[in-house]
Amino acid sequence: MSRPISRVLMLLELLQSGGLRTVAELAARLDVDERTVRRYAAHLLDLDVPVESVRGRHGGYRIASGYRMPPLMLSDDEALAVLLGLLAGQRTGLSTATGSASETAAAKIRRVLPERLGRRLDSVLGSLAFTAPPGTSAVPESAVLLSIADAVRHHRPVSIRYTAAGGRLSERTLHPYGLVAHAGRWYVTGGDPAVGEERTFRLDRITDARVLPGTFDPPAGFDAAERVLSGIASAPYRHEVTVRVQGTAEYVRARLPAGIAIVEELPSAQGRGSDTEPWSRVDLRVDRLDWLPAVLASLDRPFVIERPEDLRGLVTRFAARLTDSARRR
Repeated sequence: MSRPISRVLMLLELLQSGGLRTVAELAARLDVDERTVRRYAAHLLDLDVPVESVRGRHGGYRIASGYRMPPLMLSDDEALAVLLGLLAGQRTGLSTATGSASETAAAKIRRVLPERLGRRLDSVLGSLAFTAPPGTSAVPESAVLLSIADAVRHHRPVSIRYTAAGGRLSERTLHPYGLVAHAGRWYVTGGDPAVGEERTFRLDRITDARVLPGTFDPPAGFDAAERVLSGIASAPYRHEVTVRVQGTAEYVRARLPAGIAIVEELPSAQGRGSDTEPWSRVDLRVDRLDWLPAVLASLDRPFVIERPEDLRGLVTRFAARLTDSARRR
């Protein structure tokens, strides 16, 4: 699709979202001058789209009243699934830096639904709460996400401009193996041919991504999600914690937050005497220790604290508070 045609369609999308849009606003959103906006509006009129021009200081363009989009044929279940998906993406960070995209898409779908179904869906969406509060996610630019996704799918190298946590800027080539969305953030993991190592980058810190010529072969059986979670768990933090827990690695992993712990089941010789159930070593790197006593208690298994010593005192005081609360009448 040529660039002028794509921008004419973008103009139509903006106008269909409702309300009056000023020429200056449209020019900024389309990255063109105001004269070009007027030419695009004329193209829409040629296509029999009823675009109205409003004159004056606060004038601009809008879709004429009564214009209807083609009917959207969705069942009750399908409409609920689409709207819940849009809302979940917005609340949990599975969206892009085009912040209004989810709202405008949901508004378009809601506008063309039958009134009966619309009221029922409004009841669901109005009463729904998400445990992940809005505003905690770090969303990437749409162009970055789409470029990297295309490179992952077709095994193409990609050039990225990245800003590290400390503010250092760099430009590098990456062989992207997979995209992972975790805890309100997007990650890309792959090989860095310049250093010969696998690296993981946050997409919201990538300001530009360009697919390069050529192809590469990703490692067989590579698990992008596992690599990202293990990388998060092994990142440097203020406290390094090691605990041995009586239980299988599978049991312990299922009860610890994903991405913060490395769990390794110990050989029987490293267990605890004659205990028949295996023990597992848990390594965590955390910024705070105060929440760990409750997590360890929730495992409901015997455990041994190897480090740090400060955690022993926190667990002792936590146990005392629980005992005191249990004795109250």
